[in-house]
Formats: sequence, C-alpha cells, structure tokens
Amino acid sequence: MSVNRVRPEHSGPPELYYNEEEACKYASNSHIVSIQTEMAERALELLALPDDKSAFLLDIGCGTGISGGVLANAGHCWVGLDISRPMLEIASQDDEDRDNMGDFILADMGNGVPFLPGVFDGAISISAIQWLCHANSTDQNPKRRLHRFFQTLYGCLGRGTRAVFQFYPENEHQSALIMSLATKAGFNGGLVVDYPNSVKAKK
Repeated sequence: MSVNRVRPEHSGPPELYYNEEEACKYASNSHIVSIQTEMAERALELLALPDDKSAFLLDIGCGTGISGGVLANAGHCWVGLDISRPMLEIASQDDEDRDNMGDFILADMGNGVPFLPGVFDGAISISAIQWLCHANSTDQNPKRRLHRFFQTLYGCLGRGTRAVFQFYPENEHQSALIMSLATKAGFNGGLVVDYPNSVKAKK
C-alpha cells in the first residue's frame, strides 16, 4: 500500500512547521543528515571555488547546520540564515561542539537577504527556496517574495561569484518561476537535475 506524504510546504509556514519537536527529529534523523550532507557537498562542488583560499559563504535556509558543517569541513567560513528559531538553536549548539565557524541570522529570506553589497564569495541553499513558492497569508505573494530574495542575494554576492540552489519543485511551473526570477535579478546559469529518471531521487 502506498502512502502519500504531504509536502512540508503544504503544512503551514516554515517557522511553525519546524518547531522544537520537528527540529529535533530533523537533526537526529540519520537519513536526513546523510541526504543533506550529500546535497551540500554537491552544491559546494558546483560553486567551483578556488582551491587555494578559504571563502566566505552564505547558507540560506541553513536549518540545523548540516550543510554549514560541509562548508566548514572544506575550510570555508560561513553565515547561516533561517526562519526557524528552534533549528538555529540546534545549529548554534552543534556549532560550538564542532567548531564549524558559523554565525547565524534569524530571518525570512522572502523579506530579502540583509547583508552588505558584495560581502560573500558564494552562496548555497539546500531544500529551502521551494517554500517561497507558497503563500501562508493573504499578504504574501510568492512571485514578489522570490523576486526580493533573488534581487537582494545578487546584491550581496561578490562580482563573478556563484550561488547554488538545491530545491524540490512541485511542478514545472515552480521551476520556471524560480528560474525566470533568478535571471531577472541578474543571475545566469542553468538548471542541473541529478537523477533525472527517478521521480523520488530527482533534485
């Protein structure tokens, strides 16, 4: 018998979905940790950073710090941004234990990325930006929030740097919307689909 799982984005806003209980389950699930680590390593590979120096990177939707740990282990300094306080509290505690060199910002990426122009050498986002495709209140417009996100992110990245966004689109419309608004903000590049022949593994 198959089980239809509800996508987290359909369960309400992320700051409520990722409460203390959900954050603890997320951080302690070995399968989630393994998958998130794998995707963060892939994102870091796609950033194509120079091998001879440490970079200053932004991790958008950093959650409990799994992807940030990958950045730190590769010798980079990083700042994590997330909307869930419980997730960041776990990340902060783990960061002290692992010496991951990360700082954390509690913020809604849909309101824009609050950093100075050109400060980062690159950015990654793992399993996060699909949340911006959903409106959780009458005053939220997904298209405007995505545009604000990409526009402000583009501004805080250094010239010639890259951003890698791993996400789970619900349909082709979401993929097209994200791509078009990223391009409008100034990004160029393309969509990389890993495991394209597998519906379950596609990312």
